[in-house]
Amino acid sequence: MKRLILITCLSNLLGFATIAQEIGTNGSHSNREKLYIRDNITLHFNSPEPIQYVDISSKGLVGVGQKFIAQYEVQYASGNQDLPTLLEITPENMSPLGIGLVPLTQNELREFSMDAYTRKEDETGLYNSQYGITGNVNHIHTLNDYIFLDITYTNETNLKFDIDQIRFRVEDKKIAKATNVQAIEMAPVFTLFEKENFKRKYRNIYVLEKFSFPNNKVLSIELTEKQLSGRNLILEIDYFDLLSADTL
Repeated sequence: MKRLILITCLSNLLGFATIAQEIGTNGSHSNREKLYIRDNITLHFNSPEPIQYVDISSKGLVGVGQKFIAQYEVQYASGNQDLPTLLEITPENMSPLGIGLVPLTQNELREFSMDAYTRKEDETGLYNSQYGITGNVNHIHTLNDYIFLDITYTNETNLKFDIDQIRFRVEDKKIAKATNVQAIEMAPVFTLFEKENFKRKYRNIYVLEKFSFPNNKVLSIELTEKQLSGRNLILEIDYFDLLSADTL
């Protein structure tokens, strides 16, 4: 759960630009759940997805997530009654942000990546070995506008591999005497695990936004090691392999 913390000091209820009208929401105050606040009270929100924006410029509190907007009516409480300090944002408080094809949230990307990770590693024929390091593409999955790459690296040496970076590029196929090589960097929108080194085996899921490229190019995945040894390994995926991907 992503948590948003609002410290309910009334002086902070000014200075934020409204967003409700910009995204076309017309909910009336009578339909909003009422929240009661008081000085020196901290109110916590639990959200099913990351909260991107909060507007507290008026007593109508508006929060925007990756796929929804939630609105509440905020009122100042008098007296000494107990006030809740934790609010769960539930489906009845959510209105979808109907803006074209909605991208997957980080939580959804994690769930689908875990689904891919729990599947058995297969031999796709997409592998390479160098300096005692072997890389293998276990699976290529697609879902909506995303490509899920399931990759395993195996260290056959007794020297731990300290990861510098893993780069994804669309570049020209290696052609003899080629003098001009053009590459386009592709940054993953989600990586299942963050790992700095591995001694024997390292498997991960990388999610890229859907893309296409001509037959004279490949998707290059380069694993590089931190200096001093500086080992590196490159895996290459043809566009045909992407077209043959399974669906999650």
